[in-house]
Amino acid sequence: MTKPSLPELLHAAVTAVGGTERPGQMTMAEAVAEAIDDGSHLLVQAGTGTGKSLGYLVPALAHGERVVVATATLALQRQLVERDLPRTVDALHPVLRRRPEFAMLKGRSNYLCLHRLHEGVPQDEGDSLFDPFEAAAPTSKLGQDLLRLREWSDETETGDRDGLTPGVSDRAWAQVSVSSRECLGASKCAYGAECFAEMARERAKLAEVIVTNHALLAIDAIEGAPVLPQHEVLIVDEAHELVSRVTGVATGELTPGQVNRAVRRAAKLVNEKAADQLQTAAEGFERVMELALPGRLEEVPEDLGYALMALRDAARTVISGIGATRDKSVQDEDAVRKQALASVESVHDVAERIANGSEWDVVWYERHDRFGASLRVAPMSVSGLLREKLFTDRSVVLTSATLKLGGDFNGVGASLGLAPEGTAGDDLPQWKGVDVGSPFDYPKQGILYVAKHLARPARDGDRGDMLDELTELIQAAGGRTLGLFSSMRAAQLAAEELRSRIPEFPILLQGEETLGELIKNFAADPKTCLFGTLSLWQGVDVPGASCQLVVMDKIPFPRPDDPLMSARQKAVEDAGGNGFMAVAATHAALLMAQGAGRLVRATGDRGVVAVLDQRLATARYGSYLKSSLPNFWSTTDPNVVRRSLAAIDATAKQAEAESSKEAEEAPETEAAKGPSETESAEEA
Repeated sequence: MTKPSLPELLHAAVTAVGGTERPGQMTMAEAVAEAIDDGSHLLVQAGTGTGKSLGYLVPALAHGERVVVATATLALQRQLVERDLPRTVDALHPVLRRRPEFAMLKGRSNYLCLHRLHEGVPQDEGDSLFDPFEAAAPTSKLGQDLLRLREWSDETETGDRDGLTPGVSDRAWAQVSVSSRECLGASKCAYGAECFAEMARERAKLAEVIVTNHALLAIDAIEGAPVLPQHEVLIVDEAHELVSRVTGVATGELTPGQVNRAVRRAAKLVNEKAADQLQTAAEGFERVMELALPGRLEEVPEDLGYALMALRDAARTVISGIGATRDKSVQDEDAVRKQALASVESVHDVAERIANGSEWDVVWYERHDRFGASLRVAPMSVSGLLREKLFTDRSVVLTSATLKLGGDFNGVGASLGLAPEGTAGDDLPQWKGVDVGSPFDYPKQGILYVAKHLARPARDGDRGDMLDELTELIQAAGGRTLGLFSSMRAAQLAAEELRSRIPEFPILLQGEETLGELIKNFAADPKTCLFGTLSLWQGVDVPGASCQLVVMDKIPFPRPDDPLMSARQKAVEDAGGNGFMAVAATHAALLMAQGAGRLVRATGDRGVVAVLDQRLATARYGSYLKSSLPNFWSTTDPNVVRRSLAAIDATAKQAEAESSKEAEEAPETEAAKGPSETESAEEA
């Protein structure tokens, strides 16, 4: 029997999901199949609309090796598990003559913990005001959420938080979930046989395709104890997000509140001397943190160093003695001990990491109006970690709509620990980059407008001319505007000002409602505008006439006082490189490419990406940033853009009017046909 060809398999899969075959998708599938066969590594840029999920799933399923697919967003994970994989497996079954199993796997805290649900949260003084499960009909939001969770626990098959609709608050979920450190372990837990997290792991062990997230992939790489089953192929979708997700997992934090919580949890579980030692160390740390000023610590100050060493040593003593003392007054003692141990170990690990110091770590203070001061530590770079942990003993495919920055893959490759394409030596991973293009005709579907006549933006300066420009653009577009701002403060100021200037165009602002609700309302009313910051640059998918103008207030460089970014930039400069281009410009290019990608989401979309920052047209780095964007037709003429927006708005309004007229006429047309078969039968 001959092996089915890749085009044959792809055709079957695309037909099954109701899609359209595209040349870029076939090119991608062939490149992925070649990388898997060779055991090599691939970076593949696939523009919006290419159908990249099938572009990697089909060759992976055809090869028959176990594959892990890691994504960044919940939306794509659900799309893969609930739509793409079931349909693809069904479509390929007659051709492959086998039915590959697939499963979803996430971190333990994403699953409902039955022990927590039935036995309650181990309480330490000050941690909880009441037991919300005791009240028959609690009226608080937390109590209502917990009752919903209890009812849901009887219905759910997976215990996965994402399966709960609508969702619950983080505070409510924390009452019924545990981290891996807090978990009793299946063999010691009364509910181990029914554990949702353990069942997910068992399903993953039997599956050929395992869908997970970047965070769990990072934990698998960083912590040494494997949480993912052994696999031959790793596919990282939304790969432009990977470095920031891995950095997030590798970042440690210490706050006075966190340390005091560890003290309370350990107090009854160790002897008095050990408890007092940890209490004294916590008080010393809190005194230091009261004087903390935001910013990077190039060297750990002496007073902070002493406080951290005292915390480290006291935490180590508590960890050693936490099993020696037993207290009959403590209910559910095993769970209490596990929770206390997790808290104290977390304090110990971060305190030791910062106290020991490393040239590869960046340490800084942060201060929040609500939460007070925190001490944070993050790796200067994760490229070495990724090179060592990611690209070993498996074929790795990384894909996204934005991997080529400045015209090539080398910037993203460097952040992943890869040498420039074609220069890797024996000790460095071999890889290649492929750009399969996009099915969209960007020069005909979109305009890139750079407002060259505006004043150069100053940090936190008054930008009255920018607000004037934004007002005129929204009026020309008839609303239909997604405003992407470089800071939340800028978004808030713009929303406040424009709500008074142009009240006929409703302006939604990130933070005033859940993101999902904001996007739904934005898509529903063409006159509405949506303003916001970081998550909107990457998280909005609104095809059609509701989003015909995407505005960026200025180039989204990192803040000059961002401790981690500035440290990374300085490290590149100290090594003889161009720190600004390697860090700041690369960061901005990635965000701008993602932001510009919000405009054209379907073949019929038309519109304008307006950058209200003259530097894109005048600065030397402007060409690098522009080459990272879709190939829109480009202009700096405001009159041309306003006329274009007005024409696009008029076309959209005409289409909306025709659609509304058809909807109004539809019932009359049906009535003219006479009674339906059902109605005739009832009359008879």
